[in-house]
Amino acid sequence: MTDKQNQGWNLENTYQQLPDLFYTNVEPAKTDDPEFIIYNENLAAELGLDSSALKDEAEIFAGNKLPDGSDPIAQAYAGHQFGSFTMLGDGRAVLFGEQLTPNGKRYDIQLKGSGRTPYSRGGDGRAVLGPMLREYLISEAMHGLGIPTSRSLAVAATGETVLREAPMPGAVLTRVAKSHIRVGTFQYARQWGSKEDLQALADYSIKRHYPEIEADKDRYLTFLYKVADKQAALIADWQLKGFIHGVMNTDNVAISGETIDYGPCAFMDQYDRKTVFSSIDQQGRYSYGNQPGIGAWNMARFAESLLILMNEDEEQAIPKAKEAVETYVQSVEDYWLEGMRQKLGIVDKSDNDKTLIQNLLDLMEKYRADFNNTFRSLTLQQLDADSALFQSSAFKEWHQAWQDKLEKQSASLEDAYQLMKQHNPSIIPRNYLVEEVLAAAVEKGDYEPFRALLAALKDPYAYTEEQEKYAVNPPEQDYQTFCGT
Repeated sequence: MTDKQNQGWNLENTYQQLPDLFYTNVEPAKTDDPEFIIYNENLAAELGLDSSALKDEAEIFAGNKLPDGSDPIAQAYAGHQFGSFTMLGDGRAVLFGEQLTPNGKRYDIQLKGSGRTPYSRGGDGRAVLGPMLREYLISEAMHGLGIPTSRSLAVAATGETVLREAPMPGAVLTRVAKSHIRVGTFQYARQWGSKEDLQALADYSIKRHYPEIEADKDRYLTFLYKVADKQAALIADWQLKGFIHGVMNTDNVAISGETIDYGPCAFMDQYDRKTVFSSIDQQGRYSYGNQPGIGAWNMARFAESLLILMNEDEEQAIPKAKEAVETYVQSVEDYWLEGMRQKLGIVDKSDNDKTLIQNLLDLMEKYRADFNNTFRSLTLQQLDADSALFQSSAFKEWHQAWQDKLEKQSASLEDAYQLMKQHNPSIIPRNYLVEEVLAAAVEKGDYEPFRALLAALKDPYAYTEEQEKYAVNPPEQDYQTFCGT
């Protein structure tokens, strides 16, 4: 039973054991008239929180009141933003503690949009309602899809107006993550800290996320391998679901292997490797097809930060670090290929699997086929007669080769299609649907469409009748996303 007085909070603040250059103590800004917009009771239960005691506590989730045990900080870090290195930090976020769950797991609890910090760089530190609801929806959809991600515990309106391109309602998002330690945190330590500072960060990170390697003689090299493998698995998962992060800067790469910092992200509709949604990504640096390669670039920057810990003579450490980054390159390919086999029900591996998969993707790109719905149609064996892809002779030839493979493998056809159902979601958070429900919420105060879409996305592999209306091919549109907060 939880303690009603502290509402189930079981906070620690181990990050503050690090040297003080890594953070600044800061209080969240007070807000005028906070109110709950949405609260994640299922996540709260996983965290050990007592929702019945918290349901009237909007002030906690707006930053007006801190729970017992909280020692709020803003974290310092750096990062390569679109390739340019700069000093950064939590400019509008406050970490108010690490929640220890009933099963012994540790999660950061962070308020996003809670006011200015020493790292705000001229910003107001505030966030607005639409983007906070968007992060809540997308991050919870990612969780439903089985993609490692930070999650959203609550959105609270602040009762204040925030000035962006126009006056907008202010809000605070409560974000939950395994940690907010980033590749950029290590770059910051390497650039502005001592070797001892960097080592303290690395040892803390290993203890928190990879305790199994603490006794490893070459633990910093092993740490690089571990983080690279997590990133390879994560980015392969993005590719398999058609997710485009939009800002794969090194400050947005969590060493835990979770997806964090949902800014101009979106899910691809028509399959095109050049797809990019972010209004600021004019060169397509972070396009769908570039994500695996950018992951390697980010891992190379992480490796550079760790060289001095691997060997006093950094030149001696470079060959081993390169090997680790090269392992990432192979791993992301392997994870992706295995995931694509599952999406196509392939159980018995063969050397020509990649060719079969690539031929399908090439046809999808040629005929501008919808990424998710193509695999959904194959899963359901419902090939729309109006589809240019499905009616093409090249696809019919591909389909026959695929069917021949499924019929000859050790698993039954029924098992193959069941495997596909487990790896091809019935629905994704379609961009036009997300914009529709956000507009209803922000402009009309109508949250029912938002809640309905959120509920449908909770189990995207269910293939329920209720999900059908969200599964239709989207309208043709030139869709752009923005970093607006």
